Parts: sequence; structure tokens; C-alpha cells
Amino acid sequence: MNALKRVGSLLRTLARDEFGSAAVELGIIAPILIFLCFGIVEIARYETFSIMTVNAARSGVQYGSQNLVTALDNVGMTNAALGDAQNLTGLTATASHMCQCSDGSVSTCLATDCPAPLHRIVWVQVTTTGAFTSLLSFPGLPNRITVGGTAIMRDLQQ
Repeated sequence: MNALKRVGSLLRTLARDEFGSAAVELGIIAPILIFLCFGIVEIARYETFSIMTVNAARSGVQYGSQNLVTALDNVGMTNAALGDAQNLTGLTATASHMCQCSDGSVSTCLATDCPAPLHRIVWVQVTTTGAFTSLLSFPGLPNRITVGGTAIMRDLQQ
């Protein structure tokens, strides 16, 4: 009986030792895993912000490419881009349009610039810029990153 008590005591001691080493291992690994999880969340937030910035630029050129009137409406293209990204604070958008004749010569966007049988081609461009701010400060990485997107499209009515 005395030998069984000793074996039981020895088994309990070994069990406690394994539990203690598992706790130490968890204590070492847990901060690394938490840091990696926060890093993954920050990368996902950055990618979402970047995609939304580019999509806002695309929305602006889609508005501008509808017809000749909207292609020359830089304010409307800017508003379309900013309206698409209404959840992004601090986003700026700049719209512009460029014209050329169908032979590749430069046009000032006047209807009389391109002699017959040439026609005018209008290109619209929207550039968006926003600043992504990280929730946490990571060593060696900036806390604020500028993200931009540009989209160019031809007027579909030409």
C-alpha cells in the first residue's frame, strides 16, 4: 500500500510539472500570437481602405464616361468619387478630362478642333488620395500611410 501511495504521489507531481511547463509555453507563445493577430487585422484594414480608395476613383470615371456632358463635368466626377467613399474620412478626389482627335492629334475639347471626318475623343481621369491610420503603433512601421488610386476611362458616347 505504501508503494502505491508513492507511485500516486509521483504521478501527481509529474502531472503538475507538465501543467507548469504548458503554462510557461503558453506564456511565451501567447504574446507572439496576439501580435500576429493584430498584424493580420491591420493588414486587412489597410487593404480594405486601399480597395475603397481605388473604387472611389473608378466611380468618378464611370460617372464621367456616360456622355460628353458628364465627361466635361469635373465637379460631378469629383462628387461621384467622394459619394462612393462616404465612409472614408479625409479622402480627396481630383477629376480632369483630356481630348484628342481620332487621328491622335491634340484637341482643346472644342467641337471645331477636329476637322471632318475626324471626331473628338474625350478621356476622363479621377485621382483619389486618402490617409490610412493604424490602430496600433508597430515598431519600425509608420502610423499613417498615404493611399491613392487613379482611374482613366474614355467617354463611351464617342
